[in-house]
Amino acid sequence: MFLKSRSPSIELRILRSLNPRMLLSPKERKRYWKLEKGYQGEVMFDQLTATFQSDKYVINDLCLEFNNSFFQIDTLIISQETLYPFEVKNFEGDFYYESGSFLTFGNDEIQNPLDQLKRSKLLLGPLIKNLGFTFPLDGYVSFVNPKFTLYQAPLNSPIIFPTQLDSFIKKFDQIPSKLNGLHKKLADQLISMHLNETPYSRSISYKYEPLRKGILCHLCFSFMHLIGEKKLVCEKCGCQEDVVSGVLRGVEEIKLLFPDLKITTNLVHEWCGVIQSRKKIRRILMENYNKIGYGRWFYYE
Repeated sequence: MFLKSRSPSIELRILRSLNPRMLLSPKERKRYWKLEKGYQGEVMFDQLTATFQSDKYVINDLCLEFNNSFFQIDTLIISQETLYPFEVKNFEGDFYYESGSFLTFGNDEIQNPLDQLKRSKLLLGPLIKNLGFTFPLDGYVSFVNPKFTLYQAPLNSPIIFPTQLDSFIKKFDQIPSKLNGLHKKLADQLISMHLNETPYSRSISYKYEPLRKGILCHLCFSFMHLIGEKKLVCEKCGCQEDVVSGVLRGVEEIKLLFPDLKITTNLVHEWCGVIQSRKKIRRILMENYNKIGYGRWFYYE
């Protein structure tokens, strides 16, 4: 049973918005595609855990803090006897394992997912003990991309390879489990401790004025054009959307990128770009947000 669904991180949402609006640095672009690919892999893993028939809680995308250390658990499964943190990786290509390191065949070292899993367990254990719970921890690193190969993989390591995923999920689902109120209490407390934002969520620097304005497609994040008075169409994938929902997404994007800016008709009109009528923008805002203040100083929340 899913208790917490997955959604893109604030950092990924920011980069999705900025990528078509400005020229990202090579480092920022690399970070963006890494986050995007990672998120796609996690969604793939969610499709597998969604098939569970047994009595288990599935908590997706937990970001927690313990002893001033932040750690993320891609998927946490709570069963009757044990907690299972999963580190989900969407690596693609050929890698090899040597002396505790994951390396490409170009000898580039990447962060060891086994170390990431170990760190999560080391922090999660005392955190739940501090909450008054005692559960043993197990855990796995799950590689979901069918084009991933790891040579010289360490024996008896908690690694699930793409070819093993289906059978692993079936066997895992068969582990006997009967949950009670104690499990639900733990799950609820962990979810309440989830951090939507960390100090690292807004590491990229940007300003309002230079950004290219316009409404982005919610599927491929390309710019949309206005057709007639009520429809928007994506210039890349052809996705269509009504103007109202496009404007509302634009408002939420402003709030994400510039949380200190007040939402006004002029601001939204400038940001959306393709909507010529300020009157239409004002009507959409009045119908969907609360008007705060009076005269020329009013804004929407």
